[in-house]
Amino acid sequence: MKFKLFFLTALISFFALSAKAQKFGYVDTDYILGQMTEYKAAQKQLNELSQKWENDLKIMKDEVDKMYKDYKAEEILLSPSQRKEREDAIVAKEDAMKKFEQEKFGVEGELFQKRKELIKPIQDKVFAAIQKVAKNNGLDFIFDKSANMNILFSNPKYDRSGDVLDELGVTAEENKSDK
Repeated sequence: MKFKLFFLTALISFFALSAKAQKFGYVDTDYILGQMTEYKAAQKQLNELSQKWENDLKIMKDEVDKMYKDYKAEEILLSPSQRKEREDAIVAKEDAMKKFEQEKFGVEGELFQKRKELIKPIQDKVFAAIQKVAKNNGLDFIFDKSANMNILFSNPKYDRSGDVLDELGVTAEENKSDK
């Protein structure tokens, strides 16, 4: 009898505790970041830097292509030692081009480092604001609508993006429903 009473009490307690509704909301970080002038400026700076390096890379590639075409056109007239010298020069130029590409666009390249330097502080600021909004609103979960969450339907009353922008002191430039 005591076991049944204990079991029944434990079962009721379990359901009572699990029945407590969890509060949630969501934000759209793409929208939030798109409203921040500092993020736009950082993105512009990264795009300009990337474009400059892509142009430099194209110039290097064009030089390698020209060297190869010139070599092919004159190959028959060159002595074996001259051929070897030109081939080595082409290979060295290609290696320099690949090294440049890796240094600028590689996984730990300058573009990655610059992105981390410019964007991470902004993302950290947004994350801190999201945490503060969650705490202020007593939310248990905040989902990110823009991070491939695949939210198929979302009630706008749970959207906390505006609250996060307010927390950041950012005024939205456009109506969110126009997005």
